[in-house]
Amino acid sequence: MTTGTSESEAHQHLLRSGKACIIGAGISGLTAAKALKDHGLPYDHFELGSDLGGLWRFDNDNDRSAAYRTLHINSSKHNMELEDFPMPEEFPVFGHHAEVLRYFEAYADAFDLTSGITFNTGVEHADRVDPDTWRVRLTTGEVREYGAVLVATGHHWNPRWPDFPGSFDGRVLHSHAYREPEDFAGDRVLVVGIGNSACDIIVDLCRVAGQVTLSTRSSAWVLPKYVLGHPLDQWTNPYMEYLPVGVRRALFKLLVWMSVGDQERYGLPKPDHDLMEEHPTISQELLSQIGHGRVAVRPNIDRLDGATVHFEDGASEVFDAIIYATGYDIAFPFLPDDLFSVENNRVRLYRYVVPPEMPGLYFLGLIQPLGAVMPLVEKQAKWVAELLAGQVAVPSVEAMEGEIDAALTAMQNRYTASPRHTIQVDFWNYMHEMEREMRRGAKRAERMNLEPAAGSRAVVQEA
Repeated sequence: MTTGTSESEAHQHLLRSGKACIIGAGISGLTAAKALKDHGLPYDHFELGSDLGGLWRFDNDNDRSAAYRTLHINSSKHNMELEDFPMPEEFPVFGHHAEVLRYFEAYADAFDLTSGITFNTGVEHADRVDPDTWRVRLTTGEVREYGAVLVATGHHWNPRWPDFPGSFDGRVLHSHAYREPEDFAGDRVLVVGIGNSACDIIVDLCRVAGQVTLSTRSSAWVLPKYVLGHPLDQWTNPYMEYLPVGVRRALFKLLVWMSVGDQERYGLPKPDHDLMEEHPTISQELLSQIGHGRVAVRPNIDRLDGATVHFEDGASEVFDAIIYATGYDIAFPFLPDDLFSVENNRVRLYRYVVPPEMPGLYFLGLIQPLGAVMPLVEKQAKWVAELLAGQVAVPSVEAMEGEIDAALTAMQNRYTASPRHTIQVDFWNYMHEMEREMRRGAKRAERMNLEPAAGSRAVVQEA
């Protein structure tokens, strides 16, 4: 077992750098700030908007939030609560976005995080000057230097738009801009997509719109929030994810069949993929609304022609509005492409956090879990803080690249090919993976005989 040479030394140089820079004050940024604070590590924290909360602040003035007025969490409170700040008893099982925001605000207040945030200030550019230093230009024009940059800007802010032949004369928007159903009262609305946001919006609209139609290319497995009186995610546990995917799939199919039966009987086509081959769609009401005739289902769009939309089954209808619930593109406009690039939503990150060749740069919350993201982000933040304090070390660049290749291959083998399935993780598998990484990282750091200090990311060359 030997310590690496040039790359390892470059990482060790960061020991002498000063502060870390945290970008974004959603839950990823807040947990990062707390973790650094717990380790006595200095940092500057920037938020483009005027307040904290990120996605969960309705009409956030940073223009990054996709929250709509009726948004509720899809993960139960038992699975989304943070390890360091348990949910209050009075919090509903599936809370409203305003209640989630109050929880985050209470978290920030409990650990005195808000005073450390510089609001109304974003990062325009961040670049690595040398192995020790990152130069950051703020939206104020000020330039500062840091030993590390923690990116906590989320991945649900840059809408992905489909490209259909023709043009549509009516109102067109992405689900990111949707806020409340009353804006479409009496309208004939087509919603394109069948993910969680699409289904929430459809259920919202069918109570006030004149007509609501769902267009889906491949359909989806629609799972209820409750199964036999228990929240869906309470049927998973740390041991279940040790089971092979095929066994888990069979168990969940049984649970879903016992709860809702065959979704084709409601009028939703059978998906062209198996359960757990795409990110699940969770809705307690969609199938019922389809069954009641309040929502029509159509295949993918073939072409647009004025107010008329032609579908691939040969049918055509006239609409007043189209809402594209077609997902998001991962982007970091403040990072140069030659420093860190994203191709078709694919990112090469060790444990979805660390770019192997780029010491001092970390990404938090860049995962799409089957379950709640909040506890996983908290675990990521604690790991990064330990890395910056020199208490843990990452393996060699070659070992990290190998782990990334293995994770990408496993994802390709399990999920359908889509930009939507590039950062998927299973909740408990990833939690255990991070805990193992922290234990192994502590042993690596011990072998390296490094003293803990701010700004480091130690690396050990493993045989």
